[in-house]
Amino acid sequence: MVGMTTQSDATKVAGLRQRTITAIPSDGGERADEDDRTMRHFTIHHHGVRIPVSRGGRGRPLVLCPGLNSTEADLHKLTALLRRDHDVVTFDLRGHGLASAADRYSFDAFLGDLVAVLAELDLPTAPVFVGYSLGADLAVHYAAEFPDAVAELVLIDGANPLPEPFITEADLAEFRAMADDLATRQEAELAKGTAHQVLLTAQNILDLNLEIDVVRSAILDQYRRIDHPIRMIMSTSIAGDSTEGRAPRHNQLWRGGIERLVRERPHVLTHWLDTDHRLVFTHAPEIAEIIRSAHHPAGKPTC
Repeated sequence: MVGMTTQSDATKVAGLRQRTITAIPSDGGERADEDDRTMRHFTIHHHGVRIPVSRGGRGRPLVLCPGLNSTEADLHKLTALLRRDHDVVTFDLRGHGLASAADRYSFDAFLGDLVAVLAELDLPTAPVFVGYSLGADLAVHYAAEFPDAVAELVLIDGANPLPEPFITEADLAEFRAMADDLATRQEAELAKGTAHQVLLTAQNILDLNLEIDVVRSAILDQYRRIDHPIRMIMSTSIAGDSTEGRAPRHNQLWRGGIERLVRERPHVLTHWLDTDHRLVFTHAPEIAEIIRSAHHPAGKPTC
């Protein structure tokens, strides 16, 4: 296991908000996207990293944070659905999509990107904060440090307080191979220079997955500092539906982490979708409906 110190000191995170942040239009201001809604696109420059931000829609403010190896463009379907009822802000983390590469990829660095984006926004009220995968973990840490800046959390297949590490020594070879394969496929996308590209290397991806294990081992402490409503939207088969190999252990561990969270924080509502970790791509309408129904009496969690 790779052990790295995570950012839990309020003064460290608060310091991020005091750093110099410059926002400039990325394309000359406003333009209409394909569903004919006016969108605003701008760029934040944060410690040498260029972070593209998009905002559009109408209704209650909502911030959508992508995860590791996912980009703002990847989440387009979910974003378009959410814009029907929300003023949605989305962005790319460093090394993802249209954001620039960086010399450091770590949980703290991604959290710094998030803090920079939120510090630049001028929202009329505290937003609903939706995070996917790593984005969910970032959302929990942000809400714990800045409770007045968040109205509620919707966490999609992440921020899971696992009772034991997801990646063990026995898993390392398999996860290294998965990281190599992912990086190879991303190289092909990178050559196209698209908004879906990811600039991280296979080693970056593996190291971050190991670090996320460490972050999640202590994330219950962050949850204890949050009094806002929290909804979890989780996959039943994060590791796939195979009954062989390590998939059954990983799937059981994933559910066990959420059961641990609900015992500790009974107010957390959980929705399980019968799918894998790609749920934001395969089940975007269901996820959007869960988020929408949270503000209506008919919305109920499923177990």
